[in-house]
Amino acid sequence: MRTADTASVLGQWPDGGERDKLHTMPPVSSGGAAADALRRPAHAINPTSRRQIEIVLSRSVGGIGFIFALQTLPAMASQLDDLKPGWGPFLAITLYSSVALVVVCTVIQVGIRVACTIVSAGYLAALLAWPALLMVPDAVLQDKPWLWYFCSIATSCAALAFPLRWAAVYAITAPVAYGVLRLTPAGGHADLLLAALDAVYAILLGQVVLIIIVMLRQATAAVDIAQSNALRKYAAAVRHHATELERVEVDSIVHDSVLTTLLAAARAETPKEAELAVTMAARAMARLTDAGVPVANDETVIPFARVSQRIRHAAEAFASPFVVVEKNVDMITVPLQASDALYSATVQAMVNSMQHAGTGDITRTLTLRSNSRGGCTIEITDTGVGFDARAVPSERLGLRLSIMERMESAGGAVKLRTAPGEGTTVTIVWPRPAESGPDTGVIGPAHPGADDPATGVDR
Repeated sequence: MRTADTASVLGQWPDGGERDKLHTMPPVSSGGAAADALRRPAHAINPTSRRQIEIVLSRSVGGIGFIFALQTLPAMASQLDDLKPGWGPFLAITLYSSVALVVVCTVIQVGIRVACTIVSAGYLAALLAWPALLMVPDAVLQDKPWLWYFCSIATSCAALAFPLRWAAVYAITAPVAYGVLRLTPAGGHADLLLAALDAVYAILLGQVVLIIIVMLRQATAAVDIAQSNALRKYAAAVRHHATELERVEVDSIVHDSVLTTLLAAARAETPKEAELAVTMAARAMARLTDAGVPVANDETVIPFARVSQRIRHAAEAFASPFVVVEKNVDMITVPLQASDALYSATVQAMVNSMQHAGTGDITRTLTLRSNSRGGCTIEITDTGVGFDARAVPSERLGLRLSIMERMESAGGAVKLRTAPGEGTTVTIVWPRPAESGPDTGVIGPAHPGADDPATGVDR
């Protein structure tokens, strides 16, 4: 009865004190999947998205279009006298102002498609109206029309503003219209080969720009889809992990408190024992209620010395107290969730020793110390009868639920060493060593000092 009552003290702080003030946990490399899943990035990474690519593409087209427009100024100025009075400046102001509108829209990121559509439509209209705007319609223009320099600007704007099919059609239509214009006197009456070369050059340039834009959009869409899938998988993994943590906690509480309370109540024969069973039941109910409270922030830590103090108080309450050895416990801090798991798992290991190590002259030792990974190692050793761990039925829940799975969920590890007649050593370590894997079942003769635990088997 005293042993069962000691097992029910989980969750109490010695001397009735409050938990330590919370502070930020320094980085700890645990190497454990459970611990890694608990951590959250301090800052969200800004992913490449369709919007960001559109900003880059639009500003690139606007900037390059503005440069091309500036290069057109000398040719435009030299041909103003060939156009009808008023129409030359009107055409120039219309096209240059539309390019300037694109630049402004790409800077403020508003109305980009509308501005690009204006440039593309305005350029086609200018090509069609060009012969009618000449001072002498039948006169042969001495040089190619200055509209040539706007062709790449117009096709690039069409690639931004139009759907893929219509952008590809425009990238062919506009250069072909210019090539036809070049064959006429108003376009300089160029021979067929020269006009064809100009048109093909403009088509190739427009198609290259269109291909680059389409490829960047598709790549960015693929990145966004992959990111969305990854976020969904991560959210599902987090939900699964939270459910698993809750299951382990509830299973541990059921084994540590509820089943122990039921056994104590069934064996109660005196009023004092019945009163003790009632007290244990109240504590078990309180623990089940506390299990529904959200866990603390993952970055919260407490000094391990405080956890060591709680464990030491629990060890002193047993009928056969443990010899407690502490080494460098003041140098360690552990996460709050891990501290609860360390305390509960250690007390359950001590309860197992009291219940299963046998009677007689048995030495029980509890060692708490720091380890080389910046965490802690706890060893519960007895010189009792030991047992064949592989012969323990799978339905026995002591080590598997209350100790092993509890520490796994907190990013730690447990190792069991025992053999018939050679005592038992349970080693609890936090954080989990990177080289240890789950359920490795390392079992051997009991001996203290192991600092590389893997998870063990049930006891």
